[in-house]
Amino acid sequence: MNMNKARLAAMFPTGSPLITVRNLSKRYATSQAPALRQVTFGIGRGEFVALIGRSGSGKSTLLHVLAGLEPPDTGEIIIGNLHVEKMSQGRLSKLRREYFGFVFQSFALLPHYTAGENVALPLAFAGVEKKRRLNMAAFALEQVGLGDLFQRRPDQMSGGQQQRTAIARALVGGPQILLADEPTGNLDSQTGGEIIGLLKHLQKKRRLTLILATHDLQIASLAQRTLEISDGIIRQSPGKENKNSENDL
Repeated sequence: MNMNKARLAAMFPTGSPLITVRNLSKRYATSQAPALRQVTFGIGRGEFVALIGRSGSGKSTLLHVLAGLEPPDTGEIIIGNLHVEKMSQGRLSKLRREYFGFVFQSFALLPHYTAGENVALPLAFAGVEKKRRLNMAAFALEQVGLGDLFQRRPDQMSGGQQQRTAIARALVGGPQILLADEPTGNLDSQTGGEIIGLLKHLQKKRRLTLILATHDLQIASLAQRTLEISDGIIRQSPGKENKNSENDL
């Protein structure tokens, strides 16, 4: 499913931020105030960044715009050497399918599908042959500690198990970037802590760039760096020593 290494290296060159955002603005017709206001920041390859802010601060909008799910009004979004804001819908779909994984507050699992079928679904859209995609789904479930729940439906799983299944689905295609939007919002504090621990473990193991939106300061403290957003305006923290960032794909 993934491109060959030479082509990836050309699209995601070393020695520069993986994600660069410049003067990004977004306004919805239903709101008088902009959702994003002249947002500028960069994120390195393999970095774990927490996007922190209250409900309505612009966190979800920023994640959607980064992934090309919504267009910006002004500004630049550069992933590797690709200008997201200039892409056609077809190219955006391809970019999301090959380079992004998504985890949401709502687990967004199809209720009549098994865990394995839910995890394999993105691979079906990508044209992966059935036997291979089910094998890949089984491996992804093992990676999140659910290797024995392949045949379970969502209503037969706990909330934590459902979110682990959603994480497996996000990672099954081997993305470079993982966007997590309040992934613990529907979980109790203990289960939520386990999910954040899992995400951090997988981020290190897979050398992922992880951007996690949260309103929880304790969760944000686990990241290497925080971007604080309020009324659509970003303030960056100085950041911790970035020992987990990777310069190589």
